[in-house]
Amino acid sequence: MRAAQDRQKSYVDLRRSDIEFAVGYKVLLKVSPMRGVMRFEKSGKLSQKFIGPYEILDRVGEVAYRLALPPALDRVHNVFHVSQLYKYISDPSHVLEAEMIELDDALTYVETPIEILDRKVKKTRHGETTLVKVLWSNHLGEEATSEAEENMKE
Repeated sequence: MRAAQDRQKSYVDLRRSDIEFAVGYKVLLKVSPMRGVMRFEKSGKLSQKFIGPYEILDRVGEVAYRLALPPALDRVHNVFHVSQLYKYISDPSHVLEAEMIELDDALTYVETPIEILDRKVKKTRHGETTLVKVLWSNHLGEEATSEAEENMKE
């Protein structure tokens, strides 16, 4: 298993070894999208692929860099492989505010329903199902989901 991991690492290192960043550069950090997981305000294919920009503090080894992460990400290890970084080209109109989310020890957060926005009855061949549109914590209004009323009562 270790030999296979080392071989795959060497392939990636060779492919990305020509990319270098200097200390003080700003880079974007790649966030690998996972199916069905809400990250950074969007879900699925509309989710952000990169977050940042973050400043490079120093180079660790040949293909790894230490980043200055904000206090909200203090539980995340701050050394990343060059394949996870993308050069940031500064633009004065490009100012993003990071949303503060309470993370637990497993780097997850609990979503709680805040408000029921709408209610409708869906008719099928075998009966009727009541659906409610629910606004969740840590999400915007347009990200409300339709849930079965029986599940929401639980």
